[in-house]
Amino acid sequence: MATWDDVVEIAMRYPEVEETTSWQTPSLKVKGRFFARLRTEAEGGLAIVCDPSEKAALLASGDPTFYTTKHYDGYAMILVNLDRIDESRLADLIEDAWLLKAPVKVRKAYEQREGN
Repeated sequence: MATWDDVVEIAMRYPEVEETTSWQTPSLKVKGRFFARLRTEAEGGLAIVCDPSEKAALLASGDPTFYTTKHYDGYAMILVNLDRIDESRLADLIEDAWLLKAPVKVRKAYEQREGN
């Protein structure tokens, strides 16, 4: 089980991340580029950027941790039930989202620092 505070704590491990708001909800951006937000809609959850093929695989897995709504169909974002996800999987999703949205210079500097 995870919370928004856990999401923020994990995301802050990466350079240039800021906690802000998007659509009047808490969100995360890297250098001004949105990559995650806490949803307040009835279905709740974390909306997070992901590769479209990963989104398809997560949804096809049948794991109730991952879902979508009609609003997110066709978008490279997956919805995550924070009550069901473990911290390790959440950390992977956040890292992937950050890598997808971070500007090239920021991403390369991070990868060099981490030895990737």
